[in-house]
Amino acid sequence: MAKESSDKDFLEYLVKALVDHPDDVNIDRKVDEMGVLLSLKVNPEDMGQIIGKEGSTARSIRSLVRIVGLKNHARVNLKIEEPEGSTRPARARRAPAGGELEELKL
Repeated sequence: MAKESSDKDFLEYLVKALVDHPDDVNIDRKVDEMGVLLSLKVNPEDMGQIIGKEGSTARSIRSLVRIVGLKNHARVNLKIEEPEGSTRPARARRAPAGGELEELKL
């Protein structure tokens, strides 16, 4: 593996092992002054496997990719691209633990 793309190769290996449609895995690698950005696109049917329950799988994949980046002295971030035509509702704000969101009264 070349040092420049070991993070991309690692991510590709990991994701292809997780999904049902490994031929649809596409990873784009961009380098700028902030570090390396890996953009991951998978088959829409595989999104649930990549995200995992409450995002646990995605969080774990991001941690592993960052570790590979640290080994190569690079800051690596992972962006999981949402498939076209997604029907996922807009993200709602979370309520703080133990209650509902309260309005501030000034």
